[in-house]
Amino acid sequence: MPKGLSLFFVLLFSLAVHAENWPGEQWSPGPSVAGPALRTFENYAFPPRNDTTRQGVRTDALLVIRDGQLVFERYAGPTTAATPHLTWSISKSLMATVLGVAYGEGRFNLQDPVAKFYPPLKKHPDMTMADLLHWASGLDWQEDYEYAPLKSSVVAMLYTRGHRDMAAFTVDQDAYAAPGQVFRYSSGDSSLLSAALKGIVGPARYADYPWTALFEPLGIRHAVWETDATGVFVASSYAYLTARDLARVGLLMARDGRWGERQLLPKDWVAFNREPFARYHARQDDAVPGGHWWLNRDVEGAPRPWPDAPADTFAALGHWGQAMYVIPSENLVIVRYGDDRDDSYQHNQLLKLALKAFGGKVQP
Repeated sequence: MPKGLSLFFVLLFSLAVHAENWPGEQWSPGPSVAGPALRTFENYAFPPRNDTTRQGVRTDALLVIRDGQLVFERYAGPTTAATPHLTWSISKSLMATVLGVAYGEGRFNLQDPVAKFYPPLKKHPDMTMADLLHWASGLDWQEDYEYAPLKSSVVAMLYTRGHRDMAAFTVDQDAYAAPGQVFRYSSGDSSLLSAALKGIVGPARYADYPWTALFEPLGIRHAVWETDATGVFVASSYAYLTARDLARVGLLMARDGRWGERQLLPKDWVAFNREPFARYHARQDDAVPGGHWWLNRDVEGAPRPWPDAPADTFAALGHWGQAMYVIPSENLVIVRYGDDRDDSYQHNQLLKLALKAFGGKVQP
């Protein structure tokens, strides 16, 4: 074989080996996985389901993407591959991703005062976009759910006196600390980010912006996002996506904000999302807060929240067991929707079993 032709085939083979898989209209299937590790993974996620007591691990959807290909998918209950499932607080990470597109368009920076985009926050002029993304607004907030509804700020915001204008309700909360100094998980902070986005992109673009900026470029066709009575997206809770569509957001984040040949999110934005909040103290929450994402990082000598998963694992998490895990070092994205009503489901256990069944990168 002529030397030039030989070099051509070497280059062609090299490109084939290093080619990335990206979903088209559908996810392409990856190499089949079988064996006892897969059965153990499946048995943990899908034990016998009792819809009367609603106890135990109750998985609605479970999907695994490895190296950009679909290698596992199963549904239960009323959920199917075509069901836009309520994501609950995964919506917060989705809002951070939408904001990342606006950041890449040069519309704001992390140190901008939020009042620049949402004027009612002029009473808190030092609060920045980064403060809200770290859940560090300094506004007093009680993130209690159905087990303590009478003192819950989030229940009041979503369902009673704050539901018509959620950002305005949040602004009216008393300050308990200076902005940026203390982590306190708050759905109200996410509501303020959503209201700020309206000022960032302008009212004319706002209603379509999550679709034009993020969903459509990723090929997401069936997203639903509820608004309050003022037309502001309920960024804390009420985005609905199919498991397959949510996995596209995970793959975008796993690949540092790049989708195919397009850098949809700036790399420094993704790095910010994945960097622990500097003033977070160990064990304040079940995972370490980044920029509206959750991280598997050790803080102040405390062990990682999910010790059986790599340190680069990060996640979008929601009430009742909603979870999207991204593990860049393993080229894995895992979407899990659930209807868990107790503490039976454990993030670390699912991640441990998933890594045994699907771990080990296929591509460099």
